Amino acid sequence: MAGAIASRMSFSSLKRKQPKTFTVRIVTMDAEMEFNCEMKWKGKDLFDLVCRTLGLRETWFFGLQYTIKDTVAWLKMDKKVLDHDVSKEEPVTFHFLAKFYPENAEEELVQEITQHLFFLQVKKQILDEKIYCPPEASVLLASYAVQAKYGDYDPSVHKRGFLAQEELLPKRVINLYQMTPEMWEERITAWYAEHRGRARDEAEMEYLKIAQDLEMYGVNYFAIRNKKGTELLLGVDALGLHIYDPENRLTPKISFPWNEIRNISYSDKEFTIKPLDKKIDVFKFNSSKLRVNKLILQLCIGNHDLFMRRRKADSLEVQQMKAQAREEKARKQMERQRLAREKQMREEAERTRDELERRLLQMKEEATMANEALMRSEETADLLAEKAQITEEEAKLLAQKAAEAEQEMQRIKATAIRTEEEKRLMEQKVLETEVLALKMAEESERRAKEADQLKQDLQEAREAERRAKQKLLEITTKPTYPPMNPIPAPLPPDIPSFNLIGDSLSFDFKDTDMKRLSMEIEKEKRCRLKTSGV
Repeated sequence: MAGAIASRMSFSSLKRKQPKTFTVRIVTMDAEMEFNCEMKWKGKDLFDLVCRTLGLRETWFFGLQYTIKDTVAWLKMDKKVLDHDVSKEEPVTFHFLAKFYPENAEEELVQEITQHLFFLQVKKQILDEKIYCPPEASVLLASYAVQAKYGDYDPSVHKRGFLAQEELLPKRVINLYQMTPEMWEERITAWYAEHRGRARDEAEMEYLKIAQDLEMYGVNYFAIRNKKGTELLLGVDALGLHIYDPENRLTPKISFPWNEIRNISYSDKEFTIKPLDKKIDVFKFNSSKLRVNKLILQLCIGNHDLFMRRRKADSLEVQQMKAQAREEKARKQMERQRLAREKQMREEAERTRDELERRLLQMKEEATMANEALMRSEETADLLAEKAQITEEEAKLLAQKAAEAEQEMQRIKATAIRTEEEKRLMEQKVLETEVLALKMAEESERRAKEADQLKQDLQEAREAERRAKQKLLEITTKPTYPPMNPIPAPLPPDIPSFNLIGDSLSFDFKDTDMKRLSMEIEKEKRCRLKTSGV
């Protein structure tokens, strides 16, 4: 019982000792993380936790950024997290970003994670047009970004349209030219193909080496007014302070390098820059907000410290990091060389294998073709044997037919003699027939003439009959006179005599002519019957 009570008391004491926590969300350029932080944690505690989680050792470039009423602010290392003017609604969000920029990225950025975070941040600033980039440099930078993401260009993999969903160029550059997305992709791919062999960290470093030469790289701009009230821009970067015209952020009107500045201070909203050279006038300006002045001072102090640090010998930590980075780089180089050799050997082995497979396939095809040729030869031999047998049988049949043809020829010769006689008789009959046909033609012609003569005679007879009838009509129609003498007077001998007995009238066309015509017609009929019989 006592043990149970003791255990409950121990549990209660442990429960009371557990510190209160709050949730923090950290947003990096390519990830989000959440942590449970103690209420008493300062900015440095949270910052160190994030850096350890990322494996980042070059911590002096970075900071945790948050926003207060549209104004950017950075988490202070020596101040409690919750004492900052941040939203108390959990999770409390901070952005892990580069606060200070190197003068020379290749020499100062040692760790690969540092290079990668800088690459992502600078790339976003260029695409968001916070850093001005000319069109030619934009295309080149885009090609290095593609190399960093996709590796070496492979036409079989990276086909047309593979960059369609990628954001690689500032909208200002795209709108500046009348070019289609396909045309931009073609230009980027042309540069991308030339970066073969570069690893991701190398491509990202090449990107940063080009970007660090841009005029707006690493510059933080703030709106200020000089003593005369003229609106200006203050630029703070790794090299010093610069004063710009608001319409021109590329070329400063005045510059104050860090090694020429003796002191920077501000009182309320007034900022004072004192150069080392006392002959140069002190530059004073005002900003709109006290919070902005504090931010300017933070950036000035941090950039000045890094400026002086670069001009001193590296610390042991930095030397160690650079040594490890060189070793890591050499190891990666050797690893890449080994992988390149293995890749080359694998490609050669694959080519050899492909060649052997091709030759094996060719040999199989040749063997198949030879086998098919052999089978065709055997089939041809069988066909030839069968054809030879058929030919032999046909030869026998032909010989038999030849004998029969010989017999037939002898029979035809014997028949030909009889045929000659028949032919001669036939020719004679043909001649007789031709003579008969000729006679019949002549007879037909003669009969046609006779028929014409008969028609003419008939016509003349009809004409004579008509004249006689006319004459008779004239006689019968003469008036009747009483006879003078009882004895008729004799007619002249030249007047034809008419016999008016009854109703008949005799003419010179007697029965003799009718008989003769009937005989001719009968004769014609007999000739025709005879011709038909022939």
